Amino acid sequence: MKVYNTLSGRKEEFTPGDPVKMYVCGVTPYSECHIGHAMSYIIFDAIRRYLEFRGYRVKHVQNFTDVDDKIIASANNLGISTKELAEGLISRYFADMDALNVKRAHIYPRATEEIPKIIEVIEGLINKGYAYEAAGNVYFRVASFPDYGKLSHRAIDEMVSSEEAAGKEHPMDFALWKTAKPGEPYWQSPWGGGRPGWHIECSAMSLKYLGETLDIHGGGQDLIFPHHENEIAQSEAFSGVAPFARYWLHNGLMQLGEEKMSKSLGNLITVGEALERYSTDALRLFVLSSHYRSPLTYSEEGLEAAHRGAVRLRLAAHREDRGEGTAIDVASYRQRFIQTMDDDFNTAQAIAVLFDLARDVNRAPQGSSLAEAQHTLVELATVLGLTLEEKVISLDAEPFIKLAAKHGLSLEGEIPDETQRAISCIEILVKKRDELRAAKEWALADRIRAELAELGIILEDTSQGTIWRYRR
Repeated sequence: MKVYNTLSGRKEEFTPGDPVKMYVCGVTPYSECHIGHAMSYIIFDAIRRYLEFRGYRVKHVQNFTDVDDKIIASANNLGISTKELAEGLISRYFADMDALNVKRAHIYPRATEEIPKIIEVIEGLINKGYAYEAAGNVYFRVASFPDYGKLSHRAIDEMVSSEEAAGKEHPMDFALWKTAKPGEPYWQSPWGGGRPGWHIECSAMSLKYLGETLDIHGGGQDLIFPHHENEIAQSEAFSGVAPFARYWLHNGLMQLGEEKMSKSLGNLITVGEALERYSTDALRLFVLSSHYRSPLTYSEEGLEAAHRGAVRLRLAAHREDRGEGTAIDVASYRQRFIQTMDDDFNTAQAIAVLFDLARDVNRAPQGSSLAEAQHTLVELATVLGLTLEEKVISLDAEPFIKLAAKHGLSLEGEIPDETQRAISCIEILVKKRDELRAAKEWALADRIRAELAELGIILEDTSQGTIWRYRR
């Protein structure tokens, strides 16, 4: 297995420890997660799932930065405490990630619960001469770390700091501890009341829960500098052990038009909004159909294509098995899947393997046994976090009953379940539309399609017949 290491700028043989120690930078909970966050966590979920599929034991840690300038500002605007805001949004995060079928990390440390470890690391850096106090703040002395810039491949004199403050020895020195401001949450420290800087939090938490050397450190490409660069400097300076992380993996960023999707720019689509319109499998296929290091542009067309792909995979996985003889060589598909994923977790090519296998399942002649091929399809899809199942929906039957009656159709027999009555109406309307299409009464067929679309039912005509789905 080979992985691309941002530190070296090339693919390297993957030789981790046991277990594989994997740290992924988590969210700052000041507003709901958007699909740019979803992209990163779907990617690292697929990486973890694949490692486990290949027999590695993985210890996965992901933090929450639950104290931050943006959290403080948002909480003040809402008139609630920063803790109340953060905890509510952390709960929402878990709900969103569960809905996206993202496996939970083994440990989710919160910055506010790790203050003793953070202070310990800062004191150690001061004692070793890597950090200094200035008016209640503590800064990391960048010039004291000769390898600073090795991750982002920059020289110090080419860097520009956005962290202006009095008392800094060098413009690039960054805050490890910030003195308290009026009205802000704070903790007592040897340097007075204050709170930790952003970068030191991840170093302290990874050191505490995974030790001095990680196998995989993951995050978005926007974190390479300064966040991950600063993590390396302060972690290796504190422990005296290098490397801090053996493999640095960075995913490309979600874009909306020409710009990165972000909370600060306000050009975002929340995970909840995306899940109202598309299934978990569609969203995961959309993300994983590009290589994880490439940028991904959000588009309705791309998500619709991902939805159609999810439908094709699901139909193949559940096609009726009517034979005895085996017609599909599943070993070759498994081998191709492993080869592509072993090459820097190439999920795009791995998904192409799934579609090839699904195509052969759908083309298999009558009398062929599909069980082994379908089992393999589901197994490999699960490695990518795909369920190949439809999202459970709840529907109000009345609008569909009225629409069916408008076209002279009605339900037969008693159907006590509300959603099932709605589904039955949809199915008889779809059947009616198929009959109209067969009779070349295109206008009436299109009218039914449009009327169902107004109720959130999207029809798709495939070689397997008409497929419908609900899109709120």
